[in-house]
Amino acid sequence: MNQVINVTGKSMPAVGLGLWKIDPGAVADAVYQAIKVGYRHLDSAADYGNEKEVGEGIARAIADGLCSREELWVTSKLWNTYHRQEHVEAACRKSLEDLGLDYFDLYLIHFPIALSYVDFNDRYPPEWLFDPAAENPSMQLDAVPLSETWGAMEMLVEVGLTRQIGICNYSASLLHDLMSYARIKPAMLQVESHPYHTQEALLRTAQQYSIAVTAFSPLGALSYVSIDMATANDSVLTESVVMAAAQRTGATAAQVVLRWGIQRGTAVIPKTSNPRRLIENLTLSEFSLNDDEMAAIAALNQNRRFNDPGVFCEAAFNTFHSIYD
Repeated sequence: MNQVINVTGKSMPAVGLGLWKIDPGAVADAVYQAIKVGYRHLDSAADYGNEKEVGEGIARAIADGLCSREELWVTSKLWNTYHRQEHVEAACRKSLEDLGLDYFDLYLIHFPIALSYVDFNDRYPPEWLFDPAAENPSMQLDAVPLSETWGAMEMLVEVGLTRQIGICNYSASLLHDLMSYARIKPAMLQVESHPYHTQEALLRTAQQYSIAVTAFSPLGALSYVSIDMATANDSVLTESVVMAAAQRTGATAAQVVLRWGIQRGTAVIPKTSNPRRLIENLTLSEFSLNDDEMAAIAALNQNRRFNDPGVFCEAAFNTFHSIYD
């Protein structure tokens, strides 16, 4: 049974399927199989480049009677190139059209980074580079206040395109600022969090504002080995305290780390298209970690961030752009 977390009065399944890096050719079947085994929370984004195929998987699952639209929690995200007020609604509608949906349960600002607009007809998803064909391609920043983007996000709620709105990759200082002007308060903060990057102060800040938290990359380095942003030696799954908890509970190391995330009050969105791991990642309510295990896993913290624009933007996109201190 999938546990739930409260998101401003609505119940969101605590375990979702993260759709980043699932190949478009495989993601429709992955979504269908996930829904078939019990997933009801799907975490998508325009930038993932697979929303049409995700939509095909959703449509097939609904057509086969596996679930109704109302039983699903679908999240998507506004990409960096659509931060200006006049582009936000069109970007949301584009994702909805690709997914074959009438509304989102949750729509998030993907990064607190505004890039120059790229038209859908020129390139979609536009990714990070303004002109990939340029002699020295780079990111092109746009001077858009985050308050302008948030005001346009609030309009999405008012016109019924999304039930709730939130943010990704925000710091505590940006949260404080956002809460000073938001008419519709953010329902969700989605950030990288795992035992090597526990983000205790940020989670406490979100809790103070009654903002729910979703941890992306909840297993840490596993999401980043294939794109050379981590190595297999960076895996938290081989830590002795994780392995000891797995032995005591009869769970796998991955289940222990995911359970740790849920017990500390966050939702988790592990990515997999492996049928066995789909079930494994969802089966977290049959055991619990004790206080000593929770503390020992939290003590693994290294403030190790794998997904850092201040690192990967310069390496991959010829542009240094730091958003974290």
